[in-house]
Amino acid sequence: MSNTTYTSITASTFLSDFKAVTKMGLSISVVFSSVAGYLLAAETIHFPTLLLLAIGGYFMVGASNVFNQIIERDLDALMDRTKNRPIPAGRMTVNYAFVLAILLTVAGLSILYSINARTAMFGAISICLYTSAYTPLKTKTPLSVFVGAIPGAIPFMLGWVAATGKFGIEPGVLFMLQFFWQFPHFWAIGWFLHEDYQKAGFNMLPTGKRDKGTALQAIIYIVWTILISIIPVFGFTGQLQLSIVATVLVFACGIWFLYFGFQLFKNQTDKAARQLMLASVVYITLIQIIYISDKFIRLWI
Repeated sequence: MSNTTYTSITASTFLSDFKAVTKMGLSISVVFSSVAGYLLAAETIHFPTLLLLAIGGYFMVGASNVFNQIIERDLDALMDRTKNRPIPAGRMTVNYAFVLAILLTVAGLSILYSINARTAMFGAISICLYTSAYTPLKTKTPLSVFVGAIPGAIPFMLGWVAATGKFGIEPGVLFMLQFFWQFPHFWAIGWFLHEDYQKAGFNMLPTGKRDKGTALQAIIYIVWTILISIIPVFGFTGQLQLSIVATVLVFACGIWFLYFGFQLFKNQTDKAARQLMLASVVYITLIQIIYISDKFIRLWI
């Protein structure tokens, strides 16, 4: 085999493993939330800052995911969903992964700090909670979802803090919106992956079972998410505002999301749980797009 071919295969394998160990799909969705928060807050869009936020945000989320996979490597090997990840599959050593995680953390924090100190602080809080609290609690208690929802809710508000350098009611509302949204999202995943999670001893569902109690709690948190999503229309959330038209659209998206929650309650099937999970992803993406579109439409009118 030629050196050129060997190098190509090595580079291709490295890229594939890097994408897997940093969970590229998840990391990009988190970056999207951060960018959305920035666009909502920025009076003037500064594209270099936006790029730094995207890169720094990816590095921080990627580092969290690498640390998570180092800690859970033995458990990942037990589950069909995760046994082929780079570390449990043996394609990446723990030492190599640890060095990668450290480099991503340092680079991510440095980049976020170059935007402002508060952005770096919230980034550090996120990675600390995810690796030091959420990850070890997953095998102990369903409350791990509550703990994990905190770092998971930071990205949307992080963008606002990156744009303004301040934390107030506006990023607080964005945080609460994404915080409550995560419960039905993760419980839906926990439902259709319940048997696989059980192999590793993960306790993700609030009742510990795929039952109406779990589905009902998902519905309750969807309702809370809907209520928080329309708060900006009432005019007491500072610079975070929402027009009547946008509020109607946001509320309609919420009712659509709620429908899938009731479907899970009614049918209690893996198919209904998958549909709820997909609906949750579509929902949060649409909400962020509506929020941003509404802001710029109001500015242009």
